[in-house]
Amino acid sequence: MALDRWIALVILAVSLSYGYTAFFMMDAGLPPFMRFNPIWPSTFPKVISVLAAITSLAIVLGIEKKPSGDDTGEIDYRRLKEYKIGQAIFLLVLMATYALMLRPAGFLLSTVVFLVAGAALLGERRFVILIPVAALAAGVVWYLVQQTLGIYLSPLPTFLS
Repeated sequence: MALDRWIALVILAVSLSYGYTAFFMMDAGLPPFMRFNPIWPSTFPKVISVLAAITSLAIVLGIEKKPSGDDTGEIDYRRLKEYKIGQAIFLLVLMATYALMLRPAGFLLSTVVFLVAGAALLGERRFVILIPVAALAAGVVWYLVQQTLGIYLSPLPTFLS
């Protein structure tokens, strides 16, 4: 079995356990007044788990569209060193650093730095466009979460607020 199917099998197992939690365990702790709402806190996890299970099952069963001709789209685990593994690991480290810096650096600064560093890592070199777009995206997300959803996100570093 190809590497992509093994990865899809792992994702299928994770999505099935996540779906079990969303369908059977999350709703048990709901207060009585929320049981009559059309959308529950478990609605989005249910949708995600079903879509992830369907997609990964399609990959495991080989239903997805194959490239025409030879198997150029397949991941060859014997040539794994030829892929950009260092870039992927650095991106994972960058994500973990972003999660750890949300409180001390604030949402806006840590999000802008994460977006700019991630895009630069992936090959974007037009910083004149990249930095304003990252700042605008971070500002819009912060405004929507803060004002629309009413969830407090510290926009500034802790020593400034």
